Amino acid sequence: MWPFMLIALYFVLPLATLLGWTQPCQAEATAQSTHWGALAFPDHDRTLALSFTTDRFTEFDGAGKRYNDMRQTDGFNFWSLSWTERLERFKGWNTNLTVGAGPTGDRFSRYLQNDVVHKFRGLTPVPVGATRDAIDFMTSGTLTKWTGLGGSDEVFFYGIGGAAGSLYYEPYAQMGFRRLSLLEFMPVVSDYVRFSALGRAGRPFSGAAFHQVANHSYLGQASIGIGNYRRSDCAIPVELEIGLTVDSGLFVDHRGDSLEERFVTAALRISVVTIETWNDLINQKDYGPTFGARVTLNLLPLYERFAGSH
Repeated sequence: MWPFMLIALYFVLPLATLLGWTQPCQAEATAQSTHWGALAFPDHDRTLALSFTTDRFTEFDGAGKRYNDMRQTDGFNFWSLSWTERLERFKGWNTNLTVGAGPTGDRFSRYLQNDVVHKFRGLTPVPVGATRDAIDFMTSGTLTKWTGLGGSDEVFFYGIGGAAGSLYYEPYAQMGFRRLSLLEFMPVVSDYVRFSALGRAGRPFSGAAFHQVANHSYLGQASIGIGNYRRSDCAIPVELEIGLTVDSGLFVDHRGDSLEERFVTAALRISVVTIETWNDLINQKDYGPTFGARVTLNLLPLYERFAGSH
């Protein structure tokens, strides 16, 4: 998906310049994207972000092998708004609301998969049979407590959340740490390297799009970030984050057993812009929840600048 990231960066980076350089943008992903491999970490700071996300579920692989009993290919194209607010009365607690909706159709994600990624890597195009054509939506909300240990920064978190929409429903609980420094004995490296990890347990329920889902969900995610975390002399804040996800599986096989999924994720954050892409290539397959990508623009600096001028 690197060609997609380069194209997206070309178009959205000028927006970051117009808003001015601020801290790297981040926002919670739309609910279904976490089961496709998107980074699922909650926001630590206040955020108001607009995103475009595409997720692809393919019925067949390049050899025509079927993933499960689903008889269609789904290409979800969501515009979403994510809002995170810190609770003033309850120190360390954050709330988030993420709302996403858009047309489900095959054309855009098929173009990215077959005409961009597979052509770039010299792979066989993935065949497509029936497709889902609808307007789908997903909403999600989280309540997260951030804390530190022994006066350290608030890098540890735990909380609850829920997702609901036309795809599926799922309440869940999660905990982990975000951008933790594990290399204090190497100060020079510690300024530029951070580690994150998350564990999540949920109970999915079927929806209009997915008529049969697993009766439990366990998700583990770990990442390493490279950026300028402690220094204040950085004119252009940049962060590159690489993540790995193991998901017990939202979907089930022909016998009703959950299908485990593994994904690799790359996110590039430059000021108010984030370009992120996820792929199941470490599973060495190309069907089921196979890949996705999103472009995010943090609107909070624009809102604060507008509010401050009045």
